[in-house]
Amino acid sequence: MYNILDDAFEKRYAVPQFNMNGLIWLESILKTAEKCKAPVIVGTTDKIVDKLGGFELLVSVFKIMKKDLGITVPAVLHLDHGQTVERCKEAIDAGYDSVMYDGSKLPIEENVKNTREVVEYAHHHGVTVEAEVGSVGGTEDGIYSDLAYADQNECIQLVKETGVDSLAPALGSVHGKYKGEPNLGFDEMASLREATDVPFVLHGASGISDADLQKAISYGHAKINYNTELNIAWSDAVRKVLTENQELYAPMEIFEPSKKALDEVIETVIKRTNAYQKSAEQVTSK
Repeated sequence: MYNILDDAFEKRYAVPQFNMNGLIWLESILKTAEKCKAPVIVGTTDKIVDKLGGFELLVSVFKIMKKDLGITVPAVLHLDHGQTVERCKEAIDAGYDSVMYDGSKLPIEENVKNTREVVEYAHHHGVTVEAEVGSVGGTEDGIYSDLAYADQNECIQLVKETGVDSLAPALGSVHGKYKGEPNLGFDEMASLREATDVPFVLHGASGISDADLQKAISYGHAKINYNTELNIAWSDAVRKVLTENQELYAPMEIFEPSKKALDEVIETVIKRTNAYQKSAEQVTSK
């Protein structure tokens, strides 16, 4: 993750994180990233990790699938919205490449204290850490939050006192479907970028316009998270095939169109974040 985010931050593109909700998602993410020669981050939301089989199983499946598919592009496994210090440590012990500790609902002093503990443990194991200040609104995988803009002083404090590798400052994006048009705080982004030099992470990117996305990337958002956009495409495809084929019951025939829908959305996002062909460019430059 160090190399992936550093390169994206320096060259002002973003590495997309796609959250997986099953093996279909993981296969589509890895295959499409390889096709597009793009670095990619596979996210697993803490809230549903156990429903997917647990940390150790997910790490094993991730490594095996990368090997079996012959993946050559940088692909890392990341814990999204780690709910506790202990859960982050569990993921690190299982072999995750990166973790996010989400202490955004806590008072800043407690957020700093817990994030520092995660950072110290993670860095000892060569794992990167993402943290959040403020609150990205909406609902994702059963986790609901009210929208609350990040306080710049708290962002600076957390970065300086923890040594965190990337920061997710809540600046107007939301999880899930947007109600109305997204209203990102670009003035706040600009001010915060002048105050700190760590890569930013944008949560809740599904539904943000290309123009706003490019502007956010220009302010150093080197990692951009997608979940809702993929799930809508998947569910629409499943709904359509079942509606049009009332007698269909073979799982693989039902899921095939949804896999294609995931592939298409993932490729579109990779191009939208400017990550397309970035791995090929890195090889050429070497």
